[in-house]
Parts: sequence; structure tokens; C-alpha cells
Amino acid sequence: MASLPHINQHNLNLQRALQSTTTKHSPKIYNPFSSSMVRLPTHSLKTHQHPNIHSTIPKIPKAFNVCQSTAQEVTCELKQSPEDYQVNCEAWRFGVETNTLRSWTVVPPECVEYVKNYMVGSGSQYLRDVDMVVNESIAYANSLKLSGDGKDAWVFDLDETLISTLPYLAAHQFGGEVIDVNDFIMTWLDRAVAPELVASHRFYAHLLELGFKIFLLTGRSHHQRNVTERNLVRAGYHSWESLLLREPEDYEKSAVVYKSEKRLKIEQDGFRIRGNSGDQWSDLTGNTVGDRTFKLPNPMYYVA
Repeated sequence: MASLPHINQHNLNLQRALQSTTTKHSPKIYNPFSSSMVRLPTHSLKTHQHPNIHSTIPKIPKAFNVCQSTAQEVTCELKQSPEDYQVNCEAWRFGVETNTLRSWTVVPPECVEYVKNYMVGSGSQYLRDVDMVVNESIAYANSLKLSGDGKDAWVFDLDETLISTLPYLAAHQFGGEVIDVNDFIMTWLDRAVAPELVASHRFYAHLLELGFKIFLLTGRSHHQRNVTERNLVRAGYHSWESLLLREPEDYEKSAVVYKSEKRLKIEQDGFRIRGNSGDQWSDLTGNTVGDRTFKLPNPMYYVA
């Protein structure tokens, strides 16, 4: 469970970043996280709502049976659940985090308020969940016996893994709006102001102390290398072994294929991937995923 100082500090960082965020409504159907900030060919874009999202929610029972038992009989009557809204959206988030719901483009309208409360509500369950994943990651890293040859590696994704896009997405219904990629780049990415996830920063620093080599593997375009490095340094990250971004030949590849190929290259260079952390299943599936993977929560967007 996250300590309150961590939660408060993180919320403070997010609030500061949020104050300077511009809110705009986007007319374009585009998920910048799918290509991560580069415009891909049309066939790579998810331009429709996945049918399982909205079809799943109505199928969840809207009522429940209340039964009373006596010595003679059992009688039941149908009651409307007062927690129906919450149960539906909890089920939706469960489907997202377990990779059961896939290829969705926006948070369902009925769940925007639920996602908001999960992310930034009192006590922030999101930050507590991140802290739990980080604590387990630290326990695992501490249990490993490193080779001493400088070839033990850990792979991190960036957005919603080491740094947070939450201040920007808070101005866009916490994932309930489709995002205009140009607005995202100009008003957020190019400003290099994404705050660190405090728990992840703590873990990152601990890995360096243990002697791990850290590889940062992001879906961002190689055009964003300078601004990404500037953002990472501003957020307190340093001493990574390599920052890997999409090159032109990677633009049409899915995230799973692209990241699998990059991890394979890391291993071909003689490194052993002992751990792999990301907020998307596409960070953690495919080939050469590492000895163990750690999934951070993210109900705000999906990357295929």
C-alpha cells in the first residue's frame, strides 16, 4: 500500500503540471499512444469502438434476487442494485487490466467518472495499485543474484510507467475523449513536463543501486528523442543504458512486434532481461519479454 507522503507528493506534481495544461476538444479519431506520437498508415488506427466494450456493460445484470427463508418456504423478489453503476465500471476496468477487453479506443461514457475517481479520488486507488506493483518488483529484484558482468538488464516503458500523462488526460475526460495527435504533441509532449510516478522513480533508483542496466523502450517516435530525454531528466531519471524509440522502419509495426524486436536486439547484444515493466500488455507480451514482467495499471487508453 502506498504511503501517504508518496501519494500526496505525486498528486502535487500532477496538479502543478495540470495547471498549465490546455483543454481542447478533438474532432479527430486518433489514439496517439498506439503509434505513440507518430502518424501511422490508416490501417494501423483504431477508428471505432470495440463492440465488446459497450456490449459487455448491458449484459451485466441490472438487478439481483433478495431471498427470505422460513421453515415452510423460500421467497425471492427482484431488487435493483444501488451499486449497479459501480459494479459495471469495476467489471470493465477488470476486463481492461486482465487483457480481456482489447482494441478499445475510449473509456465508455458511463465509466468516465469512475475512472476519474480511481485515478485522482481521495486516497487515489491508482497510486496505491502502482505502489503495490513497485513493492513486488523491488522484492523480486532484491531476490536476484546478479552476474557481476554488467549484463543484467531491466526494461521499462515510459508513459504511465515511469512518467505520467495524467495531467493531460485529465483535461480530456480521463480517456473518455479521442485525442488529437497534433494537440497532444504541441500542448503536452513537446513541453516535456510529464511528472514522474513517484513509486516507479523509487524503484528505478533502487535498480541502479543494485547494478542493473536500464533500457527505456517506448513507442514514441525517434523525432521525440531530445524532448523525451529532457522530460526524463526533469523528472529525475538518469544513467539509463539506452533509450529506444520507433525508427521509420518501425512505424507500421504493432507495439507487440516492435517491442519484441527491440528486446531481442538487447539480448543479442549480450544482456539478460531479468525484468520488464509496463502499463500495457503490448509492453509485456510477444517474444523475449524477460524473466518476469510487471503490469502497472492504466484504464485510460489502450495500445495494441
